[in-house]
Amino acid sequence: MDGIAEDRSFSGDTSHPKPGFFDRENTVAGPGFNRWLVPTAALAIHLCIGMAYGFSVFWLPMANLVSGADPVACADISFFQALTTTSCNWAVSHVTYTFGIFIGMLGISAALWGAWLEHAGPRKAGAIAALCWGGGLILGGIGVMTHQLWLLYLGCGVLGGIGQGLGYITPVSTLIKWFPDRRGMATGFAIMGYGGGAMVGAPLAVWLMGHYSVDGGTGVASTLMTMGVIYFFVMMAGALGFRVPPNGWKPLGWEPATGPQANTMITHGHVHLNRAWKTKQFWLIWSVLFLNVTAGIAVISMASPMLQDVFGGALVGIKDSAAELTAAQKTAVVAAAAGLVGLISLFNSVGRLFWASLSDKLGRKNTYLTFFVLGIVMYCLLPTWGHLGMAGMFVISICVIMSMYGGGFSTVPAYLADIFGTQMVGAIHGRLLTAWTAAGLVGPVVIALIREVQLEAGIEPALVYDRTLYIMAGLLVLGLICNSLIKPVDASLHMTDEELARERMLQRDNGASADAQTAARGAFGIVGVLAWLAVGIPFLIGLYIAIAKAAALF
Repeated sequence: MDGIAEDRSFSGDTSHPKPGFFDRENTVAGPGFNRWLVPTAALAIHLCIGMAYGFSVFWLPMANLVSGADPVACADISFFQALTTTSCNWAVSHVTYTFGIFIGMLGISAALWGAWLEHAGPRKAGAIAALCWGGGLILGGIGVMTHQLWLLYLGCGVLGGIGQGLGYITPVSTLIKWFPDRRGMATGFAIMGYGGGAMVGAPLAVWLMGHYSVDGGTGVASTLMTMGVIYFFVMMAGALGFRVPPNGWKPLGWEPATGPQANTMITHGHVHLNRAWKTKQFWLIWSVLFLNVTAGIAVISMASPMLQDVFGGALVGIKDSAAELTAAQKTAVVAAAAGLVGLISLFNSVGRLFWASLSDKLGRKNTYLTFFVLGIVMYCLLPTWGHLGMAGMFVISICVIMSMYGGGFSTVPAYLADIFGTQMVGAIHGRLLTAWTAAGLVGPVVIALIREVQLEAGIEPALVYDRTLYIMAGLLVLGLICNSLIKPVDASLHMTDEELARERMLQRDNGASADAQTAARGAFGIVGVLAWLAVGIPFLIGLYIAIAKAAALF
């Protein structure tokens, strides 16, 4: 079929066995369903996997598990020895590799199984994500308990990373099909959960470690296993809550814009995954996401030390930059910098919903134009605020940058749906997430190298950040150029009616279109209230904790 490979796992044969409970056929919505329940299912999954951003609370406790370790014998332990040692503590650098592994596996698994997910449906994919993420944390906890670093990598890193990838893309296609009138807002709700997962999970992890370490030890192993069980059940509840609309479903009274009022960047056709990833539009959007994420990672990785190095005692009211700080004053400076980390989490999360919702009005291309133009200005102003001693403006600029970093993630699924259509947007999004993996692995290395080179050249530590920030602004200039080059896909690349019918046959819901006009017209009701409270209360608690931490800045 004109470059579209045959999917051997789904032959399209109508004689297949009766669908099982987790199969897509059994998730097609009936007349009593309300579409506003779908974002709660998405949030349940993303709030759990979003703990990836909060894993830093484990690094130091993991590096102090062996209380009687011989500092002399363990001084020169190699990485390969660290994988199996039970007599020496792991280095912090060894355990932090876990983050790189599961971010790498996130992109790889999303790219590999995105097309399968479109056919299997969100219930089955969400359930497998729950098994992998929850099970990965439990296996990682066993690795910590037995002090086997390779088992930590296998559990939290590899298995957990697969759960991350599947869980991240599971809601995307479903939400976009439920909300054709508000694509950005719909995906913004889900991906906001990923940004807010650490606001909920990190304080929970700290509390659990404190609880389990009452009788000695660090409590890390028990905490990981407990959180694995909790996350499994919460994610499974989200997976079971998913429903998909029958083909042809539309919100009452809504029709896609046509004629002069139509947004020319929004296609009415559908591009197959096997064609989409070969187009220049795909690679331009890939570059846009990669450059936006790389620049954002620079701020995330440098924010706290940068604030301390640039402003120092000024953060606690000491105007004399040459004054020696007391131990109490140094503690207060560190607390203020930690407040900035709380603000970063807050704006990273809330910015995802704000910018994605705004993109429904501005258009996706104009929203990214705003990201890059405003981002360039903010990055270039940060060194100026530092030289002028304007800590308040410095913090505000970082908050704006972080809102756009999160907004870039939440806006891109709707951007892909606009350009390539909705039929395979989940699979295409999965391929695109390799840009996040690349930025997550390459970005910190490049930033660290830039910093080292400048320090070796004799540049003062406080001034090292200036050049790094200007370089990040340069990356955003490249992103601005890539975004400006994105045009609609040529109609010749759209799937034909026969190809589209085949894709729907692979999803095994092509007969459901007769219900399209009556499906999902149910009231919001008590079920909707309870579902939103179930995901909203934990998120608001995390929001309160983040704001409380940020208060140390003021």
